[in-house]
Amino acid sequence: MKPMLLALLAALSVVTLSACNTMNGFGKDLKKLGDQIEEKSAK
Repeated sequence: MKPMLLALLAALSVVTLSACNTMNGFGKDLKKLGDQIEEKSAK
């Protein structure tokens, strides 16, 4: 039972960490888009 719990915990950790990286990348892309919109509207 204990090895199965450890495996589940490890899998959950990997999913959580990869989700954070994905959201971080999405945030950067969204910021770039906002910057481009600001540049276009300033012209």
